[in-house]
Amino acid sequence: MHQVKFTAMADGDKEDYDFLTAQEIAHTRGTADRLLAALVELDEGLSGYQITRLGHSLQSATRAERDGADTDWIVATLLHDIGDIYAPYNHDEYAAAILRPFLREQCTWVVEKHGDFQLVYYGQHVGADPEKRQAHAGHRYFDDCATFCARWDQASFDPAYDTLPVSHFADRVREVFARTPYDPGVIRAGEREPLYRA
Repeated sequence: MHQVKFTAMADGDKEDYDFLTAQEIAHTRGTADRLLAALVELDEGLSGYQITRLGHSLQSATRAERDGADTDWIVATLLHDIGDIYAPYNHDEYAAAILRPFLREQCTWVVEKHGDFQLVYYGQHVGADPEKRQAHAGHRYFDDCATFCARWDQASFDPAYDTLPVSHFADRVREVFARTPYDPGVIRAGEREPLYRA
């Protein structure tokens, strides 16, 4: 079988869906490499900063690694702006949706909300509420997101910083996306890990 028999999903049979399931499983094995390629595309994204969006992503992840962050935090930090090209108005939600099946809930919540938290640094200059993050006050991961933004995100626009290359992080990305999606032992809902060990 090279293609399903149906032209409307309601007409498919078990053979069709077994075939499609095998195709999907094979395709998902390439997710990490597709994300790494998309990460490199950030080099062609929004300009005006002193470094590219790719440089920012790599610098953020480099800072996380040098702070002693674990793999989940490093990959979350590396890919936190992956949506900048495809979803410029909700890039944080886009990135979190990609990461959610494979990373600890703590990390994906931080990625999803980091746009609100970043406004504390520049909201007053663009007519946005610099305290938008207060909508999340009291959340168990509030302080984690504030720290993520302060240490790794807002500080990572420095062209003089010794930033590690994509190749340095590639195996970690592949490791994360080889995990079983939505594994409760990975997601660890409600649990917290320190962002850094300094």
